[in-house]
Amino acid sequence: MMRETREGVTLAVRAQPGARKTAITGLYGEGEAAQLKVAVQAPPIEGRAYEALIAWFADFFSLSRTSVVLISGETSRSKVFLLRGMKRAQAEATLEKAIE
Repeated sequence: MMRETREGVTLAVRAQPGARKTAITGLYGEGEAAQLKVAVQAPPIEGRAYEALIAWFADFFSLSRTSVVLISGETSRSKVFLLRGMKRAQAEATLEKAIE
């Protein structure tokens, strides 16, 4: 789900567009193939869902919008984001607080 790279942390996400509000809803899959399941308020039309996720992750992880980059999955429910400048331990701690 999360890997540390030279630039920051990559985060595998399973988006569920069209939800009432944007929020983490759990995990999708197991082990190395696990993804963070996130309900997204925006519809999956013309990139609105992934743009909404970029804004939401920037706020959630206290990053600038330019620090959250979609690496893959523009038209798929499965997406990978790069959180530039973030360390894995910091990202995991932020996620653990939200999931508790």
